[in-house]
Amino acid sequence: MTTLTPVRKQSLSDAVFEQLRDQIVSGAMAPGSPLPAERVLCEALGVNRGSVREALKRLQQSRLVSVRHGGTSHVLDFRASAGLDLLAELIITSAGSFDTRVVRSIVEMRSALAPDIARRAAERARPAQLEALDRVVAAMAASAGRLPVLQSLAMDFWSQLVDACDNLAYRLAYNSLRATYDQCRELFTQVLAGELGDLQRYRAIAAAVRAGDPNAAEARARALIRRGERSITTALRQLERQQRNPR
Repeated sequence: MTTLTPVRKQSLSDAVFEQLRDQIVSGAMAPGSPLPAERVLCEALGVNRGSVREALKRLQQSRLVSVRHGGTSHVLDFRASAGLDLLAELIITSAGSFDTRVVRSIVEMRSALAPDIARRAAERARPAQLEALDRVVAAMAASAGRLPVLQSLAMDFWSQLVDACDNLAYRLAYNSLRATYDQCRELFTQVLAGELGDLQRYRAIAAAVRAGDPNAAEARARALIRRGERSITTALRQLERQQRNPR
């Protein structure tokens, strides 16, 4: 059986879930293979059956395992079955460091979605949504130089655009990306200083959305997001070098 270590922290079900999730995502538990029986897991992990069952329920909800007839659980190929919510679970490795591949995936998805979100917002925004967007831009202007505040306001800016684009899939994807980003936002506060402080481009995006100009909104959003992507990519390379060569 795959090596498991006794659980020593609370909550027990969370700790069990994390160990089994990591084994599945790492490939230590191969897709299609059966999970050990509840009794075996209890003994290996040093927890009660209730904790194991709660963890297995979460694994099933995350689409990491399937429960077949008779109650046996089998590992799923998470790349084919899991959803965006899993990103928040994967961004921190079992060693407690950031998984740069996951962070890079989030950054690239952000860069792909943001221009189209701005385009759709320009096509569909309602007056109340335009007013809300203008309020966020005004708050950003009043917070110049205060990076943590600007970081939160930038997230609000994009949230307003997502609402304005009236696309449920984009809203749910944004929610998952934001939940994941929130776990490492402090890491990127300084890295994103150029993007966060680029009030001119935020204003330009809002103006294009207000004017109902989807082409301009898309182009201006792409220019802003690419600025941040370049900075994050550089920071990730530095982080990867540090992880490979710790002092």
